[in-house]
Amino acid sequence: FLAKLLLKEETRAGGFLYINSLLNRSNDKDGVLSLVQSLAKPYPNLAEAQFAIAQAAYAANQDEVALKALNEAEALKPGWSIAALLKGQVLFGQSPQAALDFYQAFLVKHPEANEVRLNMAKLMVSQKQYDAAKKEFPIILKNTKDSPEVTAVIGLLSYQAGDYNAAEGYFKQALKLDFKDADQVYIYLGQTAEKQNHDDVAITWYNKVEQGQRYLEAQIDAANVIARTQSVDKAIEKLDAIDDLNTEQQIIVIQAQGGMLAKAKRDQDAFDLLEKAVKNLPNTPELVYDYALAAERVQKPDIMESELRKAIAAKPDFAAAYNALGYSFADRNIKLDEAVKLIEKALTLSPNDHYMLDSLGWAYYRKGNLDKAIGYLQEAYKINQDPEIAAHLGEVLWQKGQHEEAKKVWSDALIADPSNEVLLTTTSKFKS
Repeated sequence: FLAKLLLKEETRAGGFLYINSLLNRSNDKDGVLSLVQSLAKPYPNLAEAQFAIAQAAYAANQDEVALKALNEAEALKPGWSIAALLKGQVLFGQSPQAALDFYQAFLVKHPEANEVRLNMAKLMVSQKQYDAAKKEFPIILKNTKDSPEVTAVIGLLSYQAGDYNAAEGYFKQALKLDFKDADQVYIYLGQTAEKQNHDDVAITWYNKVEQGQRYLEAQIDAANVIARTQSVDKAIEKLDAIDDLNTEQQIIVIQAQGGMLAKAKRDQDAFDLLEKAVKNLPNTPELVYDYALAAERVQKPDIMESELRKAIAAKPDFAAAYNALGYSFADRNIKLDEAVKLIEKALTLSPNDHYMLDSLGWAYYRKGNLDKAIGYLQEAYKINQDPEIAAHLGEVLWQKGQHEEAKKVWSDALIADPSNEVLLTTTSKFKS
């Protein structure tokens, strides 16, 4: 079938673009690459054949092979955006700046390549190069003749860049341009208003969302604002008033209500709410998990342990439950061998999760293996500068005698989050 697809000249180019989508289910990525290379061999002057090799090589983690094929595709078909986007993706694996440098050089030669420019702007925002990204936004919008979809994307990028006034303007412009999913934009506008401390405006935007797939999300967002600015009870009442919820939606509402109570430090109320919920909605691992964490907050570790074991039995791939149980043991300095096994299981299910790496580091710290602990904690902190990870990393560094490094980690974290309780407790414990 593949050979036949490539035999006719009129279907050959399209055939090569189609090949990898046909073969992407195969687990033998090296085998797929060899097959694509052999199919492409008779057509060395076809850009699409080189692109197919690059796709297969990238999937097989053979970046140098991918880049060589993409360079050949570029020489055969200059300014081809699809190939440029893949090359940016491959280079990103080497370094984000390498991808940005390539995109910028490509756009000097091909300024009309708007999809490449939009991808570059997204990458700039992700790398916190906000000023550079903002300069691209008007060019992107001009090139797309004010497309409502692209305008909404630029609004999101402005939001991520912390330019909330610009984000609001772009979202409103997307609505004026008849963006097809107005309810989604109302939610974005609500979130933007919250960032601007315009809480009443945020509630108004959330309440504009009509009954449909986004209605519950918007009602929960509005309730969270009410809980934060007025009263948790009023927020809970708002959610209780929503009719005709299916079981999945009921679970989402209960989880939201439990979260509001926990945030307000009403731990016993959260525990009572979730205890009732797990009785009314049995065999719901997500609710059981929340109930277990609520039990820990009201000093009921036995209930926490038994409920987390239930959640794991009901959902054997529940990474967060393995992690929570393992971390609980490590934090209480008990069952440390089991703690390590549980957290390692969590990481096999959710690799590179910074919270789980933090848990594993903490477990090794409790076991007295400071070097291993520091390794995992530094890995976690590199992924996410969470203040609690900073507290843990600083403590282990301190105990290792690396006091200056510990102080640096803590002081950087306190600048970012000066009121974090775990961080404040840890730093006060080690004040000389």
